[in-house]
Amino acid sequence: MSASRRTSGVAVDIGLHGARRQFDVGSMNGEHFAVMAGAGFDALMIRDADGVLKERIGRAAYIWTGAKNLRAQRVDTRIQVDGVKWFTGKTSCVLVGNVGTLMGALTAFPNAEPDDGVLEIGVVTAAGALQWMRTLARTAVGKGDKSPFVRTTRGTKFDIRFAEKTAYELDGGDRKPKARLRVKVHPNAITVCVPEPSR
Repeated sequence: MSASRRTSGVAVDIGLHGARRQFDVGSMNGEHFAVMAGAGFDALMIRDADGVLKERIGRAAYIWTGAKNLRAQRVDTRIQVDGVKWFTGKTSCVLVGNVGTLMGALTAFPNAEPDDGVLEIGVVTAAGALQWMRTLARTAVGKGDKSPFVRTTRGTKFDIRFAEKTAYELDGGDRKPKARLRVKVHPNAITVCVPEPSR
């Protein structure tokens, strides 16, 4: 039996007989996301990778477009978390997560859980390739939140305001730039089939 047929069989078995878990989802400007959303660097990387480049070289496209955008200008940003001012300053990336792991197994939010009723938020203030490389190196070993160019917290509602319209993305899909992003969590919004603990 081929690997794809075995995988399909396991998926069907989980769908029919697996346990059920309720997971949170987030929304940004009224659109829902299950995994992550962000603005700035990660959105530019995703936007520039979409289309022909990604079709030609696959996920390596993100490495190419990431390197291209390391020198993107930072933008003045103000963020409120649950109605309280949390951050004011220049950012190169704002990331909101319902889970902790990015593609490539990079851990952005070590304590994130998809069913804890809150979302994680992080800002990156890195400017230029050197500071970005230092930040990514720490992220690669699961210590991105310890970087001097990273701040993180968690909450149920975020009000993110940029001094100018900024590119953003939801679960890897780029959107038209906006100057304000309103984010909130929707606890226990979806039910997912998962393997039984004994399997």
